[in-house]
Amino acid sequence: MSSPDIDPRTTDWAAGGGHDAHRARGALGWIGALWGVGGIIWMLVAAIARLAQIGIQASSHPLGPLHLAFATAWILFMAWSEGYRGFHRSFSPMVAARARYLRDHPNGLHVVFAPLFCFGFIHATQRRKIRSWGLAIGIVILVVLVRLFVAQPWRGIVDLGVVVGLSIGVASMLYYALAALRAESFDVSPEVDE
Repeated sequence: MSSPDIDPRTTDWAAGGGHDAHRARGALGWIGALWGVGGIIWMLVAAIARLAQIGIQASSHPLGPLHLAFATAWILFMAWSEGYRGFHRSFSPMVAARARYLRDHPNGLHVVFAPLFCFGFIHATQRRKIRSWGLAIGIVILVVLVRLFVAQPWRGIVDLGVVVGLSIGVASMLYYALAALRAESFDVSPEVDE
């Protein structure tokens, strides 16, 4: 029999194991997961919008058969290499796995920096950090080189291929994020540094 001085509804909360604390931790995890995936998708969509404008400018230049043949081959290549192989088979499942991990193991700092967490820059294995930094640096170098050395209409054609690859990447990331956050289990390693 419990003492009349103790309210049984508050004893679990005072002990740190209350339902409210569990619910708040769960909400923090969901915020982190959604912010992580959403932040990366926002970055990709911003790049798509910017590059699509440059790509559309290519159509204001006279395009010959060589331009059209290159554009067709380049767009198909980027859809396969960047969209399918890069995003769908590798990057998107990893981001989804890290979002799921963040949802299940929320940490205030990781939630604040959730896009960086989900990208693999923080709280990741050494191998994951090297791959993530290599990818980011490689993208920056490629963008700078294309801006400096490729003129229209070629630059627009190159950018349209990148737009196709990134668009497949966004769709793939949404697919995997939904799968990872809704399923009972997700068989992709989050590559976290334990």
